[in-house]
Parts: sequence; structure tokens; C-alpha cells
Amino acid sequence: MTDFSARRRMMVDTQVRPSDVTKYPIIEAMLAVPRESFVPDAQAEVAYADQNVPLAPGRVVLEARTLAKMLDALDVRSDELVLDVAAGLGYSTAVVARMAQMVIGVEEDEDLASEAQNLLTEINADNAIVHTGPLSAGAAEHGPYDVIIVEGGVEVLPEGLLAQLKDGGRVAAVFMTGALGEVKIGYKSGDRISWRFDFNASAPVLPGFARAAEFVL
Repeated sequence: MTDFSARRRMMVDTQVRPSDVTKYPIIEAMLAVPRESFVPDAQAEVAYADQNVPLAPGRVVLEARTLAKMLDALDVRSDELVLDVAAGLGYSTAVVARMAQMVIGVEEDEDLASEAQNLLTEINADNAIVHTGPLSAGAAEHGPYDVIIVEGGVEVLPEGLLAQLKDGGRVAAVFMTGALGEVKIGYKSGDRISWRFDFNASAPVLPGFARAAEFVL
């Protein structure tokens, strides 16, 4: 029988800590949440590999290093409300739930959303709920948010989603250019968001976050 708890410790010790992620809430959350439960059954054996884990067509669970470094840069605090876009089966939502006051996971795939809510209930993540709807629309009725984190690749971020961020809030996403990606952190001041590069990563571009094709006559 696979010792997933040992794999969880190894993931933290070989993927998270060496990436200069040392904040206790992140380490504690990643040691506590059973990642193998939040991937498709067929992917359980690779749940702790240092790679994105396939979730559904065009969708992945971000590798632990990427998620940990995004959370480190966002510096989520225990009194904050977080929007987790593209929650999938809820792994990232479960991790954030151990760090924030409340987290809203957004998932447009109804089957994934339903299973995510069940899994979050099973681990007693009472401060996490899953909102079913288009990823790019966010969940304005629960906001505004202190932090928005996007669990996948983007080419553009919709204004309507960014409008759900509080003044002084932070947002993180993997901006893809072809096969190359950069995680950028945005800081909102008034109606403006200033972006800074944080590290390189890659993920499939999420539905609703691709740049509109330009037609040239």
C-alpha cells in the first residue's frame, strides 16, 4: 500500500522548501492536505511528482512548487478572503483554506465542482465553498477579495475578474506566451494593477483566458 504521507513529506522537502518557500502556513497546509485525494484516481500515483498533474482535457493540478511559490508571493493571511479560480477537484482550495479566513473556489465543470465540494467537506474545510460557473467570471457575489489566484495558464485576465479584487489586494496567474510561462503578481491600487515578474512556470491556458484571435485582411 502506498505511503502517501511519506510522499507528502518528500514533496515538501524536495520541491517546496528548496524553492525558497519557508512560510509556516504554506508548509503546514501542504503537509496536511492529501493531494492524492484531489486528483483523478488514475493519477494518484503521480500526485506528488514534480509536475502538473492531468485533471481533465486542457486542465491540470498545478505542480506543488508552482502553487507554493504563488502562495508565498501572495502572502495570504488568516483574516483574508481568497478567490481560487479553476479549482478543479479542490486541492488548491483546500490548501488555501488552511491559510485564509475564507476561500471561494470557482469551477465551471459541474462534475469537478460537485466532487470538489464533497472532498472539501470530507476534510472538514468548513471555510471553503465551491462556486459553479464560468472561470473567467469569478464569483462577484462573494467578493470583493483580498487575494485572487488563478490555477492555470492565462494570456489575458478579464477586467470583470480583476474588478472583484479589493483596493490593496493581490492577484497571481501564470501568463503564457506560447509554451513559455511567467508567474506574475499584481497589486491593485485604485483602478490600476501593477504587475511584477516572480518566477517561470507553465500550464495550459484556461478556457476564457485566451487572447482573442486577430484577423488581418
